[in-house]
Amino acid sequence: MAMYKVEICGVNTAKLPLLTDEEKKELFDKIQKGDKKAREDFIKGNLRLVLSIIQRFSNSGENIDDLFQIGCIGLMKAIDHFDVTLNVKFSTYAVPMIIGEIRRYLRDNNSIRVSRSIRDTAYKAIYTKELMMKKNDKEPTVEEIAEKLDVAPEDIIYALDAIQSPVSLYEPVYAESGDTLYIMDQISDKKNKEDNWIEEISLKAAVNRLSEREHKIINMRYFEGKTQMEVAEEINISQAQVSRLEKKALRSMRNYLG
Repeated sequence: MAMYKVEICGVNTAKLPLLTDEEKKELFDKIQKGDKKAREDFIKGNLRLVLSIIQRFSNSGENIDDLFQIGCIGLMKAIDHFDVTLNVKFSTYAVPMIIGEIRRYLRDNNSIRVSRSIRDTAYKAIYTKELMMKKNDKEPTVEEIAEKLDVAPEDIIYALDAIQSPVSLYEPVYAESGDTLYIMDQISDKKNKEDNWIEEISLKAAVNRLSEREHKIINMRYFEGKTQMEVAEEINISQAQVSRLEKKALRSMRNYLG
């Protein structure tokens, strides 16, 4: 996909306007009063944000015009649902909504089937990365992971890219003592804290209602970004037990919020 393309969906991206914080505030005040022209100007003033986000999906193989249109849908949804009383920047609120809209589009429209061998390579790379980070206290390079697995670095990169869109994070990796462990259980989330800020705020009360052990597990998993393996070692139980307790805690939180 040509991410350097200047004109997308008839929009010259080289001439997109850039709004100041004050201009955004003034426009949003008008939007809340039903001003359609202000809404259009606000959308145009945030198209650079959409453009920057779709570049994250440059390896998806999707047409850039399609991604841009989907990103704009996410932007408009963010405008319609933004709550100024949250006292956060609009971009902070909009980014996860735009990303979510694009991910749903890719998931619903991706017909590619990833082979079992490629997925196995990806899973092994993820698992090996976590072990090496735990042992060396730093993130290993692709070359180091490849050497550990005796696989070409290019194959590691290809496998990890291949599972990004078509494979669900809830796809099972293996089962232990009747408890199924999923891909998401093997992955830490240290770089996605901005995307989860809404959940962190809204779930705070629900988290505080959990038992001490459940509270600790949820805190370590979703606020500290630790993997289930790391949590299991710290509280001295199996990863399967961590998975079971985590699911129980999330169920309780959903019931409380529902």
